[in-house]
Amino acid sequence: MPLRVNTSMGAQQAFHDQTQRRSLRDGRGDTAMETMLRSVAMSGYFDVTRRAGLNPVELAQQVGIDTAALANPDDRIPAAAACRLLELTAEKASCPTFALQMAETRQKFGTGVVNVLLAHKRTLREVLLATAEYRHLLNEALAVYVEDVGETVTIREELVVEPGIPTNQAIELAVGVLWRHSSALLGDHWKPRAVHFVHQGPKDLTFHRRFFGCPLEFGSDFNGFVCAAADLDYPNPAADPELVRYAESLADSLNVTGVDSTALEVRKAIYLLLPIEQATVERVARHLRLSVRTMQRQLELAQTSFSRLVEEVRGELAVRYMSNPRYPIGRVAALLGYSQQGSFTNWFNSRFGVTPRDWRNSHLK
Repeated sequence: MPLRVNTSMGAQQAFHDQTQRRSLRDGRGDTAMETMLRSVAMSGYFDVTRRAGLNPVELAQQVGIDTAALANPDDRIPAAAACRLLELTAEKASCPTFALQMAETRQKFGTGVVNVLLAHKRTLREVLLATAEYRHLLNEALAVYVEDVGETVTIREELVVEPGIPTNQAIELAVGVLWRHSSALLGDHWKPRAVHFVHQGPKDLTFHRRFFGCPLEFGSDFNGFVCAAADLDYPNPAADPELVRYAESLADSLNVTGVDSTALEVRKAIYLLLPIEQATVERVARHLRLSVRTMQRQLELAQTSFSRLVEEVRGELAVRYMSNPRYPIGRVAALLGYSQQGSFTNWFNSRFGVTPRDWRNSHLK
């Protein structure tokens, strides 16, 4: 059966997406764009929640999500609220594998222009690059970066939402869905060497081991996978270049961004690149396919700067890494770009008002 792409609502959907974006004020008084995700990213939520004996409508209302928008895969909901919903539901169900159970329901790519485009790319590498390119039409909070090191590739995933929003379940959902899509694309040729999570794992890893079928690393430096470079470049049996070109022509007309979203994209890139010592202005601009001058001009229009965003992200990552007791302070310093622990201590003290050791002693009791 030929695959059909519904475009009749394209212009209306683009307008709807724009009207759903809302400006927020952070603690410093800056205007920031609330990140949104398309509800298709929450596919499986209603079924898995009911299977756990809970009422998904009541839970969604508790975190302020419009249940009609949540049920419509083409609608958009705030990413932060979606993260809270996943954490709340997992807690109420006493089910630390809740998000992975949602990911398990994803047998293939979903419907819509972008998913058609992704499903018919030539390789998994092209799928990942397209995911980054059309991120505004999928999940504005999700950042993906492919790092090649010889014959090994690291696929990093980050969710960038307001500080303090719990993201463990959302990260497991994102990693789990990418796993399912990669497996659907490559079949037996999808054989990652390890799966990594920054957060700590549950006591019982039975479900995780069955789902992923490879070594698990919790308390890691990043979220994502490590696999052979050859896996990313293995041909997709369902590749259809003509269909991809058609889908791209439709998606490009909807993939419109503004100066506020540029600031968000720069933050996401810094999240991915800072721990691997690549968060330079040149590298971030290249990652976003912008010139340094254009990126800096758009950040200025958004009333921020590259150095300011680096400082904000470094502070947020410092809290994340310092909250992990498995990370020696020297390792945290290195992950945040400091070759000397003394320099990191001075920065940390000026930022948080205490030394790293005193902060950890008071927060990890």
